[in-house]
Amino acid sequence: MTITLNHTIVTAADNDEAARFFAGVMGLTYAGPHPHARHFVPIKVNDGLTLDFLTVAYPQGHHLAFDVDAATFDAVVDRLDAREIPYGDQPAHPDNGRIDTAHPLGARGLYFSDSSGNLYELISS
Repeated sequence: MTITLNHTIVTAADNDEAARFFAGVMGLTYAGPHPHARHFVPIKVNDGLTLDFLTVAYPQGHHLAFDVDAATFDAVVDRLDAREIPYGDQPAHPDNGRIDTAHPLGARGLYFSDSSGNLYELISS
């Protein structure tokens, strides 16, 4: 049996803001709220995964890690720098401005957060 993750809900204080932030940093398409479930703002990450952003009163924050190729990693760093969004080389320090060049799962890694406490990790081989 093959098991893949189809979608996950990412809680946020403002689902639209969080979805726009994530899509903008990652270079993904923002298309607005789901046409049939307007409480979700979906961001299609790839052909098999969608993040559904949902507004909640008290978002808990999630850790979401993404494997990316070197060109995507560099493009995300450029967008983070251009928007002056902090990033870092450790989950406890996602704002120290450093890139992990010896990430245990790849050659490089970084972390950045959104305003709802979601922690995003990029890993590049």
